[in-house]
Amino acid sequence: MSRRFWMSITHLGGARGSIACCLLALAIPGVTPLLVWHTLLLLGASHLVVQVVKRTVGRPRPTVRLSIDALIQVPDRFSFPSGHACAAMAVAVGFASAFPTLALPLLALAWTVGFSRVVLGVHYPGDVLVGQVIALACAWPLIA
Repeated sequence: MSRRFWMSITHLGGARGSIACCLLALAIPGVTPLLVWHTLLLLGASHLVVQVVKRTVGRPRPTVRLSIDALIQVPDRFSFPSGHACAAMAVAVGFASAFPTLALPLLALAWTVGFSRVVLGVHYPGDVLVGQVIALACAWPLIA
């Protein structure tokens, strides 16, 4: 797959992409403002956890440790955990909780966003996995 494809996918996990997905979902029949609000709260809560862990651990990105060139602009100096992977998973789980029949494609898309971060050279696989686990842990009260 092309660099352009991975760049398009990865932006879905950024702040603008994940918030836009939540707000644009209001145009879909059956999506309520309350569902969007809960998903945005989940997104915010999980992002807060990611930022606390990121600043506490301070793990350098692969571009520094492995001396590789990232295929996109490196967002900041810390790698662990992946905020993009967390955001994509938070949005996917938020909507999957209301639409279980869409859970598999939504989770697959979230996984793809996480994988894109590794492909583009800005995260290690473990960064992505922990980011996704943070989203799932924050979502537990929503889905339990």
